[in-house]
Amino acid sequence: MPENSSSFRPALGLVDATMIVAGSMIGSGIFIVSADITRNVGSAGWLVVVWLLTGFMTLTAALSYGELSAMFPKAGGQYVYLKEAYNPLVGFLYGWSFFAVIQTGTIAAVGVAFSKFAAYLIPSLSEKNIIADLGLIKISAAQIVSIILIALLTFINTKGIKAGKIIQTIFTSTKLLSLLGLILCGFVFVHHSYWNENWQNAFDAKKISGTVSAKTGWQPIAGAAFLGAIAASMVGSIFSSDAWNNVTFIAGEIKNPKKNIGLSLFLGTLIVTIIYVSANLMYLNVLPLNGIAFAENDRVAVAASNEVFGNIGTIVIAVMIMISTFGCNNGLILAGARVYYTMSKDKLFFAKAGTLNKNAVPQWALWAQCIVAAALCLSGKYGDLLDMVSFIVVIFYVLTIYGIFILRKKRPDAERPYKAFGFPVLPAIYMLMGISFCVLLIIYKPQFTWPGLIIALLGIPLYYIALANRKSI
Repeated sequence: MPENSSSFRPALGLVDATMIVAGSMIGSGIFIVSADITRNVGSAGWLVVVWLLTGFMTLTAALSYGELSAMFPKAGGQYVYLKEAYNPLVGFLYGWSFFAVIQTGTIAAVGVAFSKFAAYLIPSLSEKNIIADLGLIKISAAQIVSIILIALLTFINTKGIKAGKIIQTIFTSTKLLSLLGLILCGFVFVHHSYWNENWQNAFDAKKISGTVSAKTGWQPIAGAAFLGAIAASMVGSIFSSDAWNNVTFIAGEIKNPKKNIGLSLFLGTLIVTIIYVSANLMYLNVLPLNGIAFAENDRVAVAASNEVFGNIGTIVIAVMIMISTFGCNNGLILAGARVYYTMSKDKLFFAKAGTLNKNAVPQWALWAQCIVAAALCLSGKYGDLLDMVSFIVVIFYVLTIYGIFILRKKRPDAERPYKAFGFPVLPAIYMLMGISFCVLLIIYKPQFTWPGLIIALLGIPLYYIALANRKSI
């Protein structure tokens, strides 16, 4: 066998691609973020609406991406779409942000989530167990475990797409079945249902005051404050539903990509949306509203599971989240490196990232991604960064979907095996919702906006440095 391969090997079918979509989306968010959403909107109705809005946005975007994936069925996905619709600079800004924090920060956060819940089974793996105090940085056992997990999955994925595929299919199937089981048990075996209580005045929006006790701290909100609360709530739900587009990055390894990428995007996002909404309905059946809003450490699923299964519920959720985050990180690691590979082919990234090993995978790019994710794990700032990049992630989604309009005008005769569902209405609605989300964050939660924007804009000088280096070669 030759030392290096010259091209990717198509080895993934429709089911494999769908497992990558669903598996990359479901990490730890669905088990946690409903607490923060409930504190922001204060009612059962609006909690469910936030998840429905996020699901609608995700499905609409996924259906729209189907047209782009059919037009450009090659590795790189969203980076390629932005480059083709606009120019190489816009594509690079996305690729840079992706490498600096969007993908690597998500990998770090998911890795640490794995460690946190592993500590329920093995307490010595806790964040509180400080292994080394280096002054500015304290290194915990949880951070070390997360780095080992990321390195292990990176190593497995250097062995070829089939190795990553097997892990993805097994772990995604397991967590989908586990989540469905938990949801069903929450409706069938709960000792006391809070359903009727939670749905009284279900659309009276309220927000908790940070200085008042849980019992008396709810304050009615309306108008602009209510819209700001919805936007703040959706930071968590959008993060929990993100990474659905990862399958587009590995188009070069999917059989019949013009058909299967678009179909897998639809099926994967639909499955996850149904599960997410159902999980929140289960929470509302099992827990009182205050129990959701003020679950210990925001671990809503742990509180719900304890109500259903008793004390063993904590262990049930810990195992479920470990399975979920392991599979999620595998999908993120597998897909992310293909973006850097394509950027390298455009001579806008390190040259070695554009080479494939004998197993036809971008080994150097995989390890580069691993190093950045590990550094973010050690920094302890991955959570802050992810809160702050929701803004820039949605901006890039809006730009990508507007790219469909641009390409329809720029290349009217291009082959389009699949056309965006509901065009132009649904893509336009998504863009309007995405822009509204970003504007509301700028007004009401500016701390969630400017850091992500700065990270993206740092790519401008880097792009011109890369251009200068390309010309000098």
